[in-house]
Amino acid sequence: MGCWTVSTNERLESLTSWDADWPGLRVVVTGIGLSGFSAADTLIELGAKVVLVDAQDTEENRAKADTLKIVGAHQVLLGPEHTQSLPLVDGEPAELVVTSPGWSPRQPLLAAAAAAGIAIWGDVELAWRVRERAGRRTAEWLVITGTNGKTTTVGLAASMLQAAGLRAIAAGNVGTPILDAIRDPLGYDVIAVELSSFQLHWSHSLSPLASVCLNIAQDHVDWHGSYENYLADKAKIYANTKVACVYNAEQRETEAMVEEADVVEGCRAIGFTTGMPAVSMVGVVENLLVDRAFIEARKDSAAELAALTDLGELAPRHLVANALAAAALVRAYGVEPAAVRDGIRNYNPGAHRIQKIAEIDGVLWVNDSKATNPHAAAASLAAFSSVVWIAGGLSKGVDYSELVVAHSGRLKAVVVIGQDSTGLLAALERHAPDVPVITVPARDTDNGEPAGGDEHVTGGKIMASAVAAAAGIAVDGDTVLMAPAAASMDQFTSYAHRGDAFIEAVRGIQEGQA
Repeated sequence: MGCWTVSTNERLESLTSWDADWPGLRVVVTGIGLSGFSAADTLIELGAKVVLVDAQDTEENRAKADTLKIVGAHQVLLGPEHTQSLPLVDGEPAELVVTSPGWSPRQPLLAAAAAAGIAIWGDVELAWRVRERAGRRTAEWLVITGTNGKTTTVGLAASMLQAAGLRAIAAGNVGTPILDAIRDPLGYDVIAVELSSFQLHWSHSLSPLASVCLNIAQDHVDWHGSYENYLADKAKIYANTKVACVYNAEQRETEAMVEEADVVEGCRAIGFTTGMPAVSMVGVVENLLVDRAFIEARKDSAAELAALTDLGELAPRHLVANALAAAALVRAYGVEPAAVRDGIRNYNPGAHRIQKIAEIDGVLWVNDSKATNPHAAAASLAAFSSVVWIAGGLSKGVDYSELVVAHSGRLKAVVVIGQDSTGLLAALERHAPDVPVITVPARDTDNGEPAGGDEHVTGGKIMASAVAAAAGIAVDGDTVLMAPAAASMDQFTSYAHRGDAFIEAVRGIQEGQA
């Protein structure tokens, strides 16, 4: 086993381009979702021997399995029994495991691989190693993480790059799997890569042009095992950065990550702030987004990048921060200020992110279903003064005390949804005892079954009840904000399903009044 491990490790270390010695490599891929399928497909194309494992033996997964077998997968093993131990590949031990990001290190198959000394990579690590390919351009990477704002920031960065005339795409933990972007026949100049803490955990050798951790707050503690582990995985975003480590000047933890990072010599630390920027920062001056980092005369002047109004009708503080972070990343690449402005103007944030749904009798209705943790909900709440807050859901083990303490003064009432909202309710009772709380029953079906049964029916009923309760409280000048501070999967299929249910319920009120 020792000699096998040494020779295998030497081989793995040499796998740093598409044209390296991949053929015959024995690989187990875990998960047949977007990233797992993409990883398996890539490895098969590279000539590796691939066994793919997934716990869900569904019709959809069987169809994916058939496709992978057609293109050359050695085996596809579906069902929970296959995830409890590490399978052999062509009768021999695996030399590498490539895991989908959601798989926890404590999962039995991955734990067995780690105990055996077998390397475990994520799809992002694999993508980094195959990004160089003879006869094709090699894209630079701008990498983005953070507890909240990743998807908005990566989208803004891609829009700015495209406005500069570059062939660019947003990929990773959003939309396009990173390996699909890497394999694009035309190639890209730049890829804006969204990285979750899960993906960073399984990444080891990335060396991006520029990097940012937008913010950090308690999240995914159940997956990482502790907040300290979560923080450490987020901090990996800055490792080996070449040009600019971008940090949140309003959150000391992100600056500390940069100070402790092992970066390429010459890499600069660039701050972003929603206030007046110091030298080597981007920030806001008199309703303008400005750059005091990437200009020669930065000691006594700033370059105008965009106006706050370019961000749209609702431009809460965290959206401004995301735009500045994106601007810093693309400026590190060399994008001109005009393209930053045009990229902001061209950017479509999509649904469920501080989305204005309606204004009815002076009441503003806002959908921020993407606020799936307390930190995200705090950013939404901070944008409004008198709020009827719809909140609750799958809490992921987080504490709501800090959120409620910080924003109790702006809460007119709280409408609580979710199958188990005891943590949120306890925080409200302890820190906002004078704020009225209405709890929407988690059981909302004729037979008394939990709302997680027929999601598309019962989730809609629950949200309709919540919206009706909010409508009964809100008056002219109030905002009804659906920012749950929790995941959605207890009563909805996704945050988008939850947001759509909110939109439908609000429109029902609008039509009823008409």
